[in-house]
Amino acid sequence: MEQDEGARVLPLRVSDIKQYMYCPRVVYYQYVLPVERKVTHKMEHGQLEHLELDRLEKRRKLVEYGLDEGERRFQVHLHSDRLGLTGILDLLLVTPRGYFPVEFKYSTRDPALNHKYQLTAYAVLVEEQFGRPVRTGFLYMSPGKRIQPVDITENMRIHLRRMMGAIRRMVAEERVPARTRSGARCRDCEYRRFCGDVL
Repeated sequence: MEQDEGARVLPLRVSDIKQYMYCPRVVYYQYVLPVERKVTHKMEHGQLEHLELDRLEKRRKLVEYGLDEGERRFQVHLHSDRLGLTGILDLLLVTPRGYFPVEFKYSTRDPALNHKYQLTAYAVLVEEQFGRPVRTGFLYMSPGKRIQPVDITENMRIHLRRMMGAIRRMVAEERVPARTRSGARCRDCEYRRFCGDVL
């Protein structure tokens, strides 16, 4: 991935990638118009589920990921000065076959696109920090206990780079983005009361 000129101006978090794809206004409110966030029931429940997933994952065998042997590293802090990107990965599998980032998600649905790009962002950070190529990551979907492999493709890396540029331009221009087309996402959003065009 080439260096983005914005990397020196506005460092981003991997969570910004996920949020921007879910609704770009979430990122707008966090960077351009900081407002007090309302902690929702969904957010509190998600944090508790995350702790439970951490506990259960420590007993899981690597064979469930299709791997024979390796080391598990939890809560891995990742950063790249070159990309201007940081994040804390739930789990990194370090094996003789390669490095595999794993993100835990509490959802009964199939993995969402924003989760796949969040994983892509972690994959490029693992490559930057450890100097090892990452071709595949995993999304662990709870409560169904499904492990979903995700190929980290070149097109996803290109789209990720473009998205980071779009976020930085939005912040630099202080431009309010269009709201998400999915009204269902607005129902539990902690920023809903600040969006005058959301019913």
